[in-house]
Formats: sequence, structure tokens, C-alpha cells
Amino acid sequence: MKNGKLIALLIGVVLVLAGTVYTVKHLRDQEQQAEALYDTETPRVTDIVLKTLASGSVQPRQEILIKPQVSGIVRRVLVEAGDVVEAGDVLAEVMIVPDVAALSNAESRVARAQITLDDAQTNHDRNADLLDRGVLAPAEAQRTELALKQAREELYAAEDNLRIVQEGVTARGGGNASNTLVKATVSGMVLEVPVKKGNSVIEANNFNEGTTIASVADMGDLQFVGKIDESEVEKLHEGMSIRLTIGAIEGSQIPATLEHIAPKGVAEGGAIQFEIKAAVILQEGQFLRAGYSATADVVLDCRGLAAREALPDLRGVRGEMAILRCPEVRLSRPVRLLHPRAPIYVVPRGEGIFMVGATMIESDARGPATARSLMELLGAAYALHPAFADAE
Repeated sequence: MKNGKLIALLIGVVLVLAGTVYTVKHLRDQEQQAEALYDTETPRVTDIVLKTLASGSVQPRQEILIKPQVSGIVRRVLVEAGDVVEAGDVLAEVMIVPDVAALSNAESRVARAQITLDDAQTNHDRNADLLDRGVLAPAEAQRTELALKQAREELYAAEDNLRIVQEGVTARGGGNASNTLVKATVSGMVLEVPVKKGNSVIEANNFNEGTTIASVADMGDLQFVGKIDESEVEKLHEGMSIRLTIGAIEGSQIPATLEHIAPKGVAEGGAIQFEIKAAVILQEGQFLRAGYSATADVVLDCRGLAAREALPDLRGVRGEMAILRCPEVRLSRPVRLLHPRAPIYVVPRGEGIFMVGATMIESDARGPATARSLMELLGAAYALHPAFADAE
């Protein structure tokens, strides 16, 4: 019995010691913890703006790729990137490399036409002599003359065909009818010339899009092309005003108008992205290069003067107030004075401090109160209680 009590006493002493050690250790750990730091913010008046960003680039609305009409080798290039061209201007010239079979057929056709012409000329001369003697009827002579003219025309056509095969130009049409001259189909600026003199090029056909000689675009008609997340696409609508920030131009803020939202999204990086397009509004004389990376600042919702772009009639109203210390005045609740010229209200804040307000001036300035406003507020406060004349 005594041994049982002794064991219980020892267990109790051990538990007390363990609790004491744990408590001391816990208090020491708390003392060694770093002091908590808190940041403080000063209240300020500002606009509440809900924005989203869309990354993309600036692109011309229409970029036209100029293709050759024949296959061959570039003989000369007459433009370079940055040149301004008009529709119909010659950009390059292509030298045709004749196909051996086509060239052989064209030369054979010329030879046959020449033989036919010689034979027709011989018959015509013989019949003309007989006609002069009165032996041949005029109708027969007319048939031989017609055959001679047809033979001459066939020779001209064969020679034109040969020249087309060799040079890509007809004898009758001259240089303007040549399909070896690559001409601009639209007016604008040359953005890129991917070929050089001596490069081989292929004409556009049903099986091949052809080699691009140059790309031309109107750089006065640009658009922003970017992507926006699916969580914010329903907050957009066509006609919204956005601001573009160009990475290459420091401090740039270029206005644009949203004009297209893709009806179908594309999965990118585990999220669904929708393509948007916005018309870039350029100032007179302003120039942007195609391909500039840009970020669109889209305002989804706003409160305050930041909504002025969406609400042109929105005006700012400035309210000014004064803080006065006047222990002689005792007010237990706010008091409003309906003065016909300067209505005010006085709010007690304890310890003899009062807030007197407020003016209503149509202005969006956020500077200190003006002298005129202070005179009106102090005059109205004095009219409410003469003791305010000694206020600080």
C-alpha cells in the first residue's frame, strides 16, 4: 500500500516538473520571436478603376503579298523596305528561264510559219502576173492575197509566242505588256522584300502560292491584335476605348477602339484565350512600325472622373472643408446651417475640434482649399456661432 502511494507521488512530481519545463520553454520561444511589423496607409481620394491587360502587337489591317506572274530568276529589285509605292509601280523584274520543250515548239512553229509565208508569197506573185495578163479571174487572185495575209499573221503570232517563251513579253505589246515586271497591286509602304537579285522565284498557281517578291501595306490603317482571358471576355464590348502601351516607345499612350472579339477561344497554357482586335487611332504625322509589341489597357469598370472617356458629360465637383479648434464652442451633434449664400455643416470631433464644410465648386482639382472657399466657410461658421472668430 505504501509502495503504491510512493509511486503515484513520484509520477505526480515528474508531471509537474515536465509541465514546468514546457511552460518555461514556450515562454522563452515567444520572447525570441521577431517583433511583428505593420504598415500604415494614409487615406486618399482617388478614382476606383477596374482594369485588365491584353498583350499583343500592332499590325497593318491589310498586308498584301506581291507574287510574280512567271517563274524565273530575279533580274533586278527596284524597291526596298520602307519605300512608299503606288498601285501599278514596278517592284522587280523577273528573267524567264525558258522550258526546253516549249522553246523547241515555239521555234518550230516560227519555222513552219515562215515556210507557209514563203509559199503564199510565191503563189501570190505568180497569180498577180497572171491577173495582169488577164488570164486569171480576180476572185482567184483575191483568195491568194488572203492566204498571203493569213500566212503573215501566223508568222507574227509564232514570233510573239517565241518571244513570250524567251523573254515573257510580246513584240506588239512592248515592255508595258510584259508579265516579267512585278507590279504593286495596292498603294502603301513596302514592309519587306524577301528576295534579292539572282534568286529563283515561282509563279502563283493552283498548286503553289508562289514566291513573295514584296509585302505592301497601308501604314495609316493599323490595328492591335491581342489575346484576353475567358474570365474577362464577357466584360468587353465592341466600341470600348482602350489605351495601348508600346514597349519600344517609352511613355506611349495611344488610343484605340475595340472592334472585334473572337467568337471562339483557343487553349494556350492551360487557359482559354480569345483574340481581340482594336483600331489604332493615330495623330496627324504619327508613325508606328508594324510588329511593335503592345499592351492594351482595358478599363472594365470605373468610378470617379476616370469614367470621363465613357461619359463625356461627367463633371467633377470639388468639396472643401476646414478644421477649427475652438474650446469655447460646445456642440454635442452635427449642426447644419441653411445659409442662402453659403450653407455649411459643423461636425464636432471632441476636445474642441470641429470640421466645417463644405463648398461645392465645379472643378476636378485636388489641391489645397482656396482662399475664397476658406473665407466663405469661416464667415458662415462665425454667423453660426460668434465664438468661432477666435478659433485656430
